[in-house]
Amino acid sequence: MDVNLVPLLPAVQVLVTALVVTLRDLFIKDGESRGVLAFYSLVGLGLAAAEVFFLLGGRQEGAFNDSYMLDRFALFFALIFILAAALTILSAIDYVRQTGMREGEFYALILFATVGMIVMAAANDLMVFFLGLETMSIAVYVLTGMWRSNGRSSEAAMKYFLMGAFATGFLLYGIALIYGATGSTNLAQISAYLLDQPSEWPVYLIGGGFLLLIGFAFKVGAVPFHFWVPDVYEGAPTPVTGFMSVAVKAAAFAAWARILLYKLSPLDNDWVFPLWIIAIATMTLGNLLAITQHSIKRMLAYSSIAHAGYLLIPIVVGVEWGGLPLLFYLLAYSFMTLGAFAVLTSMTEGDESKDGYSDFAGLGFKRPFLALAMALFMLSLAGFPPLAGFTGKFYVFRSAVLSGHLNLAIIGVLNSLLSVIFYLRVIVAMYMEEGGAAGKSFRQAPFVYIAVAIALLGTIYLGILPADALDWSRRAFGSLE
Repeated sequence: MDVNLVPLLPAVQVLVTALVVTLRDLFIKDGESRGVLAFYSLVGLGLAAAEVFFLLGGRQEGAFNDSYMLDRFALFFALIFILAAALTILSAIDYVRQTGMREGEFYALILFATVGMIVMAAANDLMVFFLGLETMSIAVYVLTGMWRSNGRSSEAAMKYFLMGAFATGFLLYGIALIYGATGSTNLAQISAYLLDQPSEWPVYLIGGGFLLLIGFAFKVGAVPFHFWVPDVYEGAPTPVTGFMSVAVKAAAFAAWARILLYKLSPLDNDWVFPLWIIAIATMTLGNLLAITQHSIKRMLAYSSIAHAGYLLIPIVVGVEWGGLPLLFYLLAYSFMTLGAFAVLTSMTEGDESKDGYSDFAGLGFKRPFLALAMALFMLSLAGFPPLAGFTGKFYVFRSAVLSGHLNLAIIGVLNSLLSVIFYLRVIVAMYMEEGGAAGKSFRQAPFVYIAVAIALLGTIYLGILPADALDWSRRAFGSLE
């Protein structure tokens, strides 16, 4: 039997790059520059992105009896993961040297985590999905504790590991129950079973679906499974926090969209109301707690929880209206959040993170470009036009209205207005207060500035000219089978 390996190309390219970086790191002597490792990582990610664009024009293919799919949906998310990895590595080049972290290990772990994410988005089998999930999770657990001289980093890694293992238990038990009911872990066969027997589902099948839902809710930080997010995000190295808040969340929502929103859509009636409650609670609690924070990094952690609530709206809405806004909002969220964390990374002085509101005081006069970029990222996250965040929220709330969930749209808009309080607080500190940290100049950290500029361009472009990205999102979700 012929084995089609074409669908594996992007993942294999990133995996090979990770192995090359790991091996090359062994032959660099102590005291020598490891900048070449970042170069190898970025080149490998660039090649993977080129392969994704090349494969976009081809036909949909599957590997290993269609348990791993190469469709526009998988390729869409592969590009998000590659983008997140590239911007994280760019913003971390100076940071890892400054904090004393091992560069080779850092870059390789980012790449290994990206491989797991690509597999998660392409998985058409629950066991393949689990393989990708664990590949990503183990790498991110280690990344969280990479700053070994910092006690908070080690504490965050332990908390993340324990909570991640707890969530994994829910997922595995849910997969076991679904397998027991349907006799398969292949999503196409499970979907066929649900369609062939629309009213004779065993109770443990529905229970398995709920366990999957709980496991995914843990991964995206949805209420009431959010309690690990603030401490983990605050303790992790700042570039890793940005990577987790974007790439890990996108990978979880990619799996959520393919598995729960699409393949298990016949079970929608059983979990629409619980998801409705979770979405509202996640939006509201995330925004309310973000207002009370004194650290911008911790504020962005609660903001990430709130945005998980916005992203749950398309899941509640369902397949007909929810696909396009979910994918587009994830793309927009990636640019503005990675950019905000890149600016935070630039504020690090020695082995001390400068992430308080008082540290940003006067930044608009000391580092005008960084302050302008941060202001635009904050306005975009709050949903101000004509930035990417506004366009994304518009289509998310529009989908709720068109599908008959007007109350959900109204609550989402009110929460978006509430978020203006803590986002504008950053801008006020930068332009209306004095003192604070100076941040790094372009000469001190050129790669951080490049990462910020790329994220800023993406945020502005998706807000002003969203048509191509919207069409791409629509076709990507439409490719699911």
